[in-house]
Amino acid sequence: MRQHATAIAQAAQRLNALREAWLNPPEWTARVPEVVPLGLAASPYPDRTVAKAGFEKERAKRTLTQLYNQRPAWLAAAVAAAYGWRDYTGDMPDDEILRRLLALNLARSAAGGA
Repeated sequence: MRQHATAIAQAAQRLNALREAWLNPPEWTARVPEVVPLGLAASPYPDRTVAKAGFEKERAKRTLTQLYNQRPAWLAAAVAAAYGWRDYTGDMPDDEILRRLLALNLARSAAGGA
């Protein structure tokens, strides 16, 4: 069970890194430190990602909705890997994907959402 959880965590981290790179391309963005609240020596918040000069409009168009609507092959493969679907291919029919998602949802529901 622990090995399965580790594999899922690694796949989820990879998915997040890929999405982050698409949303905030390093050539378009910079990371700036967040404000330090009064009374603290350091900010408890993560750095902010801001558009570099001249890239504001391009970055503003990079949204998760736009990414998911484009459904690039790398995103679909990363999501499938996060679900542990080792047999996923880009040719997998939507009906099969929905069947698997429903089965996962029903299993979690039966387990009490744990």
